[in-house]
Amino acid sequence: MDSDDESDLEYEALINIIINRRPRIMRQRRNFLSYYDDVDFRCRFRLTKQAAWMVLELIRSKIQHKTNKNGAMSPEVMFLITLRFFATGCMQRTGGDSSGVSKSSSCRAIRRVCRQTALLRERFIKFPVEVEKQRQMQKDFYKIAKFPRVLAAIDCTHVKIQSPGGDDAELFRNRKGYFSINVQTLCDSKLNILDIVARWPGSSHDAHILRNSRIFSKFEGREFGNALVVADGGYPCNGWIMTPLLKVETQAEALYNESQIRTRNCIERKYGVWKRRFAILALGIRMQIREVESIIVATAVLHNICNINKDVTAPPVYGDINDIIDTVVDVPTVPASGRSDNVHRRHIIQNYFESL
Repeated sequence: MDSDDESDLEYEALINIIINRRPRIMRQRRNFLSYYDDVDFRCRFRLTKQAAWMVLELIRSKIQHKTNKNGAMSPEVMFLITLRFFATGCMQRTGGDSSGVSKSSSCRAIRRVCRQTALLRERFIKFPVEVEKQRQMQKDFYKIAKFPRVLAAIDCTHVKIQSPGGDDAELFRNRKGYFSINVQTLCDSKLNILDIVARWPGSSHDAHILRNSRIFSKFEGREFGNALVVADGGYPCNGWIMTPLLKVETQAEALYNESQIRTRNCIERKYGVWKRRFAILALGIRMQIREVESIIVATAVLHNICNINKDVTAPPVYGDINDIIDTVVDVPTVPASGRSDNVHRRHIIQNYFESL
C-alpha cells in the first residue's frame, strides 16, 4: 500500500468520525438559589442560603471562567453542584444530570470548588491566639462538667474511600477492614473545628498522627500556656492531654472520669453533626486521594461557616453515654500497683476533684 492509499484511508476515517459525532446538547441549567425557598434549599444542599452566598462570594473570583464561551458554567452552578455532591454523596453523573451538565463538567466543577473552599481553612479553621478568647473557650468547657483549663477536645475519625490502588493501597485499610483516611480534628465546646489533619492512611494510629502534627509542637512548646486537651484512651496522658482512668478507686477519681467523659463528648457530637450534614463523609468518597483530602478540608470549612451562621443541625443522640457515665463509679477496686497512673492527671485529681 502506497502513501496515497494510506492518506485516503485516514481521510475517510476522519470523515466518519465527524459524521458519527454525537451532537452537542446544551441543557437547561437551573439556579437553585432562586428556584428553592430557604427550607427546601437547606434540605437539599445542607447550607442556608445566607451561608451559601457567603461562601460563594469568597470564592467567586477564583472559580469563575474568564469568558462565557462554549456555555461556560456560572460560579453559582459550579458551587451548587459541589454542595449537592457533599450533601448526598451521589455519583458525579447524577449531580451533573440534575444541574444540566455532563459528568466531566461536573467533575471539573467539583474539583475546582473544593480546592478553593479548602484554601479558606486558614480563615475559618484556627486556634484563637488572643488570651481573652482562649479564656472564654475554657469557661465554656468548664460549664459542661466543671473540668478545669480545657481548651479543646481531640479525636480521629475514618472517612471511607475507594481503594487507591498501587503497592501502598493496603496502608489505607483500617482496623475495621475498609479503606479510609484517618482524620484528626480538635474542636471547642460549640462544635467548631479548631484544627484538622486529613492526610494519613486508615492504618495510622491516632497517637502517631498527633505526634506528627503541628498542633502537637505548639502544645509541647506551651504556646497555649497551661491549657489542657481532653482525649480518649487511645492517646498518651501527659502534661496537656487528659485521658480517662482505666480503673477507679476513689470518689475523686470517679468524679474525674465523669467530668472528662462529659467534656470530651463534644468531639463525638461534632463528628456526628459533620457527617450527617455532609453525607459523603459517611457514605464514602470515590475520587483520587488528592481530591479526597481537599473534600474533607472543604467540608470542615463549610461546617464552621454553618456554625458561624447559627445553622446548627440537631446532633445525633448517643443513648449509651449516660450509661457509661453512671457505671464509672461502680468499678471494682484494684491495688495501686496495677494501675496506669500519670503525675499530671494525679495532680488534677488530688488538688481539684477531691475538693468537690
